[in-house]
Amino acid sequence: MTAPETRVVSARLEIAAPSARVFELIADPAAQPRWDGNDNLARADAGQRVRRAGAVFTTHLTNGQVRENHVVDFVEGVRLAWRPAEPGLEPPGHQWSFDLEALGPERTAVTHTYDWRELTDESRVARARATTPERLLASLERLRSLAEDP
Repeated sequence: MTAPETRVVSARLEIAAPSARVFELIADPAAQPRWDGNDNLARADAGQRVRRAGAVFTTHLTNGQVRENHVVDFVEGVRLAWRPAEPGLEPPGHQWSFDLEALGPERTAVTHTYDWRELTDESRVARARATTPERLLASLERLRSLAEDP
């Protein structure tokens, strides 16, 4: 009997910085390429800071493609989740999320999750499988470096 495939992966890391500073780096798409551990993001235009669920922000990938990222969950300073899609199309069902927990005025625990349980595009399954907790942790470690740097 084969165990069912895990389609939700996550990583958690404590960062020695206030949760507001950490959240700004996550909620500002222009900052995301600086901490992307998948080395998938090339750039995002300034002025797209996420402020609500229902927002859409655009990123440019290293392979030249563009993604429209549909924000599906947002709580300022606490949670941000989005579903990427090709421009003009519905998201195919995978989701990136960040949950922040203030552990004190200068310490924040961040959980980064990739959920592809609802992924409908078979051409994306191999890439989804390659998104491991180690890759998510790489993003968190880069995020920590930026957040902890005064």
